[in-house]
Amino acid sequence: MTQQGNRGRGAGRPRPRRPVRDEARNTAYDVLRAVDERDAYANLLLPHLIRERRLAGRDAGLATELAYGTLRGLGTYDEIIAACSDRPPEDLDPPLLDAVRIGVHQLLKTRVPPHAAVGTTVDLVRLRIGIGPSRYANAVLRRVSTRSLADWLPIVAPDPEKDLVGNLAVAHSHPRWIVSALLDALGGDAEETARLLDADNERPRVTLVARPGRSTVEELIEAGGEPASYSPYAAYLPEGDPASVEAVAQTRAAVQDEASQMVALALTRAPLDGPDARWLDMCAGPGGKAGLLDAIAGERGARLLAADLQFHRARLVRRTVGDAGVITADGISPAWRPGTFDRVMLDAPCTGLGALRRRPEARWRRDPASVPELAALQSRLLDSAIDSVRPGGVVAYVTCSPHLDETGAVVAATLARRDDVTPLDARALLPEATGLGDGPHAQFWPHRHHTDAMFLALLRRLPS
Repeated sequence: MTQQGNRGRGAGRPRPRRPVRDEARNTAYDVLRAVDERDAYANLLLPHLIRERRLAGRDAGLATELAYGTLRGLGTYDEIIAACSDRPPEDLDPPLLDAVRIGVHQLLKTRVPPHAAVGTTVDLVRLRIGIGPSRYANAVLRRVSTRSLADWLPIVAPDPEKDLVGNLAVAHSHPRWIVSALLDALGGDAEETARLLDADNERPRVTLVARPGRSTVEELIEAGGEPASYSPYAAYLPEGDPASVEAVAQTRAAVQDEASQMVALALTRAPLDGPDARWLDMCAGPGGKAGLLDAIAGERGARLLAADLQFHRARLVRRTVGDAGVITADGISPAWRPGTFDRVMLDAPCTGLGALRRRPEARWRRDPASVPELAALQSRLLDSAIDSVRPGGVVAYVTCSPHLDETGAVVAATLARRDDVTPLDARALLPEATGLGDGPHAQFWPHRHHTDAMFLALLRRLPS
């Protein structure tokens, strides 16, 4: 038999390349699918998968960039996919859409070469979905690769002269209602709003807090940290796993955004009329502010009570404060007597629009219909917080949101209906930071301060 006969039917045809499993890209894909299918939190799931699959170095970094970057950018990416496809994104099978989004992110926002971005995504689709969908992914991604992101945006985003909010929403990958709310919070300044939206899409730096009396900033710097800008207890960790820092592993230090530290410090700095022995963190879970307040209270001979309505959140606080100082309690119908406390922290439930950098999928989950419901809850909790503090004591009203309906409007309505409370100048108690607003309240911003957008109002209880 000839050599040609040995090859048999189909001789000379190239065999299709066997797809290669790329663990970093598969991990990012699994995060996106979990977010879509079961409302998983990417910032909780991704570190677990990285440890479980033993990703390290570049692979861990790539999985993180692809998961978080794709989730942040999918509003923009879907518009570009729609322009390159014969079907709108909402008509695609969700697993296929997530894989294509990962490919688009590689093409438009990373240094991955175009051929590698397309090839690895096609391999991912073939392995996880099928050969037919991989052909579709290949066709769409090749069309996407013909232009840069800067070239695509004028094509897919509305004309800013006709639809400013729509343009910002597509260009910066935020839902329209969030763009509108942030634009209002910044006084209608479109250029500054664009800078804020850009900051929301940047990977946030890791900030540590050295709990006073238990750790020091010097210890964190020796462990690889860098001096921080505002908080005297903060250090930035430029690289590495925070859990590998000894003080963090021993809960003497923790990961905590710097604005979160500063609003807690403002409460501790507020002058009081009378004793200063009993402090309350009214909605304490998961425990970041409670950990710092508890440490400072201990140094001053005061005691902190941390409360949360949800048992599982109260359990998280116990890891920081200890069992003795934590209870499960409803802040609206509290277990304590009125006028019990000298200082009260109310970190109220909110939309979380100030932490979109850290929770990349949150912007797509938030619903504008929830804002009035949250504002009503915030008002009731603030009334309860004021009732819980004695005359001469101080309440800190805090939200991780710059939405006007959750911040100034809640405080203004409270001041209008109560004559037993007066505002303090929160900015004066935060001299380390500028750009906190016109006052008396303070507003941190990602684009100004490189922190979460944390709002603070300080209110002193007056004698009846």
